[in-house]
Amino acid sequence: MKKLVIAEKPSVAKDLARVLGRVPKKEDYYENDEWVIDCAVGHLVELFMPDDFDKKLKAWKLTNLPIIPPEFQLKPIANTKKKFQQLKKQLKRKDVGEVINACDAGREGELIYHQVISYLKIKKPSKRLWLQSMTKDGISKAFTSIQPDTAFRGLKDSALARTHADWVIGMNGTRAITGWSSKAYNVGFNKQVVGRVKTPTLSLVVNRDIEIENFISQKYFQITAKFKIN
Repeated sequence: MKKLVIAEKPSVAKDLARVLGRVPKKEDYYENDEWVIDCAVGHLVELFMPDDFDKKLKAWKLTNLPIIPPEFQLKPIANTKKKFQQLKKQLKRKDVGEVINACDAGREGELIYHQVISYLKIKKPSKRLWLQSMTKDGISKAFTSIQPDTAFRGLKDSALARTHADWVIGMNGTRAITGWSSKAYNVGFNKQVVGRVKTPTLSLVVNRDIEIENFISQKYFQITAKFKIN
């Protein structure tokens, strides 16, 4: 049985194939008698949008808020569907007995891999290749210490919790502020994005600008001293 390695980017898949003994390329993946190396090109599936749950929620109305999904569901991303179908085919191959997560070392890598595995309901044994260096020695060392997938369960759960929280806060916050500002200023549809990163960053910039605008210069003194030694 072959081992399927899923990287996050084509460049990483290429490096893995080279280090594992120049695994030959087939179309846009690599394969020999032992390994199948493919990649996910980032996220391949995404969470349902509100109108995927209920067509009425396509309208950005304040009366529709808050939107809390009965459960978080996934769907393939339209512009990467071709790659998704290829990876689906690889994962369901009868000659593949084990899957190795070689996505980037971190929460996002865990999320990219596990959302695909979850959506396709893959039950094959799963392991984790934790790549902290893309040098030949770094990759070789990582392959000698492949760990059980369960060792990173906390990181996976953290990634899922973050993306679910982002959905609830971002989707409701963006629609709420957009609805309020459009109505308050009578400017028609005026999209205002609210998010986990953008909103606090914008707040920091605005607060700093206010400090600069309200700055009042004051007199200050400097002490100058000269020292001599024998």
